[in-house]
Amino acid sequence: MGTMVIHCEWLLTMAEGQEPIHDAYLKIVDGRIVALGSWRESVADHSTEVIDAQDKLVMPGLINTHTHAAMVLFRSLADDLPLDSWLKEKIWPLEEKLTPEDVYHGTRLAINEMLLSGTTTFADMYFFMDEVARAVEESGIRAVLARGLIGTDPAAEKKLEEAVELSKKWKGKADGRITAMLGPHAPYTLPPEFLRQVVTVARHHQLSLHIHVAETRDELEEISKNYGKRPIAYLVDQGVFSRPVLLAHGVWLDEGELSFLSRQKVAVAHNPSSNLKLASGIAPVVKMQEAGLLVSLGTDGAASNNRLDMFAEMRLASLLHKVVNQNPTVLQAESALKMATINGAKALGIADQTGSLEQGKKADLIMVNLKQSHLTPCFNPRSLLVYSARGSDVSEVMVNGEWLVKEGKPVKWGENEIISLAAKTAQRLLQE
Repeated sequence: MGTMVIHCEWLLTMAEGQEPIHDAYLKIVDGRIVALGSWRESVADHSTEVIDAQDKLVMPGLINTHTHAAMVLFRSLADDLPLDSWLKEKIWPLEEKLTPEDVYHGTRLAINEMLLSGTTTFADMYFFMDEVARAVEESGIRAVLARGLIGTDPAAEKKLEEAVELSKKWKGKADGRITAMLGPHAPYTLPPEFLRQVVTVARHHQLSLHIHVAETRDELEEISKNYGKRPIAYLVDQGVFSRPVLLAHGVWLDEGELSFLSRQKVAVAHNPSSNLKLASGIAPVVKMQEAGLLVSLGTDGAASNNRLDMFAEMRLASLLHKVVNQNPTVLQAESALKMATINGAKALGIADQTGSLEQGKKADLIMVNLKQSHLTPCFNPRSLLVYSARGSDVSEVMVNGEWLVKEGKPVKWGENEIISLAAKTAQRLLQE
C-alpha cells in the first residue's frame, strides 16, 4: 500500500479530548495511521504521495450498527404500515422467496449506497450470510455479520449451526474486515429453550449477541402475556446478558432497565428514522446516556427507513431528542458524531481498529467536500457535519488504507451494473 500523507482543511479525529485540527495532515503507512497533526508539523519526503485535500474535511468513516442490507430490495414496497403488519403481511412473505443470489445483489446495492454516503462499517443481521460476506469481501467495506435466528422456525437449530459456521469460515478473511456475532431476532420470536441454546453456543464460541429488544409497545404486551414479565427480564432469565450484547432499538425501556443494562455494559443501536416511520416510538436516548449506556446509531433496513444515509440519522437523532426533551442543549453535534463513529466501533467490539483517526488504527476515513453553498462558512466543523452535511457531500472513502470511493464514484465496481441487477432482482420477487 505504501506511504501517503493527506493534507486537508480540517481533520476531525474523534479521539477523546481532541479538537478539530485546521490545516492538518494525516500520514498513512501500509493501511495504518502513523502520524497526524498540524500541517506545519508534517514530515513528507519525495517518496511520499501527498494527497491534496485542502478544500475537504477528513474524519473517521461512519459506522452503521444496525441494518439488514439486502432489504434494499424492498425499498418503497411496504410503506406506511405498523411494524406487525409490515413484517407479517409484506416483508416475511417476500423474504420467503429470496435466494442466496438475491441477497448478494441486494447487499451489493446497499454497500454501494453506504460507501457513497460515508459509511465504512456496518453491522448486518440477515440470512444467506455467506453471500453478504462475499459482497463485503469484494467491496472493501468493513462489516460485523450475524445470521438472523428465529426460534419458532422449524429449521432453527440448523440455522444456529450456520451462524457458528459463518463465524469460523470468515474469521480473519477479507483482510480482517469481517467479524461475526450471533443474531437472535427478538424476544417474541425466541422461545426460552432455543434462546438458552443460542446463549450457550455464544458462550462456547466467544461470540457477542445482536438482538432487537423493546422495539414496540406490542412487543411488551406480548412478552408480558406469554411470560408474565417485560422483555428485559425475560432475556435475563435465559442468560442473554452473560454475553456482550448489542441491543437494537430499545424504544420501550424504563429507567430501571436502563440502569441494569448500563451495569451489564450493553450497547444500544438507536434507529431514529425506522422507529419514526413505523410509529414504534422514540427511544429514551438522553436517559440512556445519563444512565451510562453506550449508544450508537443505525439506519435499520432500507425497507423501513428508506435510505442508508448515516448523515441523515445523525441530524434526525440530534433534532428529535432536543424536542422530545424540550431542551436544545441535549444530544449536541459532538454526541451525534460519537454515536456514528467511535461509539459504533465500541458497540461492535472493533474500537482498537476503527471509529477514530489515531496512531496505530486502520485508515478507515472519509472526506467531505466543504466547497459547497450549504457547507459555507465553516465556523464549527462538528455542527456543520451534523446539521448541514448530507451523505452526498462525501467525495472520498478509504477502508483499510484502500480507496473505495474517489470523486464521488466507487472504485472497485461498476455502479450501473449493481443498480441494474438489484432492480431486476426486486422486480422478479414482486412478480413471482
